[in-house]
Amino acid sequence: MPNLKDLKVRIDSVKSTRKITSAMKMVAAAKLRRAEEAAQASRPYAQRMDRMLGSLAAAAAGQAGAPKLLAGTGSDDTHLIVVATADRGLCGGFNTSIVREARRIIRSLVSDGKTVKILCVGRKGRDQLRRDYGSMIVDTIEDVAKPALNFEKASSIGERVVGMFEAGEFDVCTMIYAEFRSAISQIVTPQQLIPFAPPKAEEGEESNGLDGAVYEYEPGEEEILTALLPTNISIQVFKALLENAASEHGARMTAMDNATRNAGDMINNLTLIYNRTRQAAITGELIEIISAKEAM
Repeated sequence: MPNLKDLKVRIDSVKSTRKITSAMKMVAAAKLRRAEEAAQASRPYAQRMDRMLGSLAAAAAGQAGAPKLLAGTGSDDTHLIVVATADRGLCGGFNTSIVREARRIIRSLVSDGKTVKILCVGRKGRDQLRRDYGSMIVDTIEDVAKPALNFEKASSIGERVVGMFEAGEFDVCTMIYAEFRSAISQIVTPQQLIPFAPPKAEEGEESNGLDGAVYEYEPGEEEILTALLPTNISIQVFKALLENAASEHGARMTAMDNATRNAGDMINNLTLIYNRTRQAAITGELIEIISAKEAM
């Protein structure tokens, strides 16, 4: 049984830890509100962009002059997996769930005889993947959210991916991130960036147009697609990073809330043990004094 001094030191240590986790919870909650607003604001534009390009792609698909970002290379032998995680931990299973999905996809591709390359956005994804797939990691992009996440940083990642595709380094690119639903729910989502995959039409929605309308474009579909497909990749990357940021803060707030509650429970248990140990020590001393008195 630990002595009173050890119990006191441990109680003080857990109290200090509870202060830290409580402060981290409040900071994460403040950041979550702004990140959630940014993620929700990006969704309509990104979704509308996808749908508009899907309409154009349906008209241009199969044509001889279709852009390469739409038509692809004609092969799917080499895959680039963009794994978007956080640079820091202490956010529950946020990073682990994304890496788990990345591992599943990588194993599936490797078993099919495909060549896989990994581009990590965030240190935690690299740290978890490099033990088993270190030879596949081509680069790691860190601190995209410092001092603030903006479109320029997402655009640089999109341009990097497009540049690798134009250089013939891969045939298919898929990005894995966590879509924000709530502070306790983040959905790991793989999204194909290259070649462009038209979004699936929702139930009751026209599959080859915007709200069933027919549009005429000037210039033609091919010219518009050539100009907008690279921009769309940057937009989709930006949306994914915003979703990831909101998911990270939500997961961290939940994790720190649970840690604070657990620290409180541990303090209560340790305090109970401390009081019982102190009472036992006092009782033992009284018995010794009484026994000595009777022996005199």
